[in-house]
Amino acid sequence: MVSRYLRYHCWEWITGGVTLFIINELLNGNNPIYQGWIEDYDWYFLPVHNPDGFEYSHTNNRLWRKTRSNAPSSTCKGADPNRNWDYYWRTGGSSTNPCSETYAGPKAFSEPETNLTAQFINTIADQLDFFVSLHSYSQLILISYGVRVPFPPHDVYMKIGTEAATAIAKRYGTRFVPGNIVDLLYVASGGSMDWVKGIHDVPLAYTFELRDRGSYGFLLPPNQIQPSSLELLDGLAVMIDAVRKGIPPTVQS
Repeated sequence: MVSRYLRYHCWEWITGGVTLFIINELLNGNNPIYQGWIEDYDWYFLPVHNPDGFEYSHTNNRLWRKTRSNAPSSTCKGADPNRNWDYYWRTGGSSTNPCSETYAGPKAFSEPETNLTAQFINTIADQLDFFVSLHSYSQLILISYGVRVPFPPHDVYMKIGTEAATAIAKRYGTRFVPGNIVDLLYVASGGSMDWVKGIHDVPLAYTFELRDRGSYGFLLPPNQIQPSSLELLDGLAVMIDAVRKGIPPTVQS
């Protein structure tokens, strides 16, 4: 099994901190549950999927979201890397305006960050049993798809998502809500999770919107990294247990 954690939007600093915390727990922690995960499975992490944008959010604009590529016929920079994947690309919830925060790019996989990541995933797709994408904020456990197309395993995913939300709440009382992207947020085509599920039919794929619900928003303070990480690990334990038991394939026609 290969698990992958991707972090896209530069202003969501909590996601990178949480990913690094989890890596440290898996490598250096003494929790026997986590030790079992690394003994049984291969793990792939991508703590910063958008390095140029992430640097820009540190040096110029704390609330920068997109990549830093040059847009055709515009002085505006970058595309939204989570609208740039080639699955129902630009079919809703994304923009053709290069100055928009949800600009999908001039074509699918126009951004080197998404293109190269997809190429790598293609090489391990037959091993990939579990995929997680981290975002903030809203405290949601999101299920594909970001467009209105059938998703046969919805009930299975909702059951697992609900159990994960219950496990998350036990530690600090943090409430996460599971559900479909469109139902809980909005139409958002061209996302990584949809591509991974729709193209490669990875058995289990979720997107987490981490803390909080707006008090700090994207400016969540560093003291939230540890509790955010520990409660996420509690939820992931439920999902990994589900993977161990087996999730049936659901290739879309």
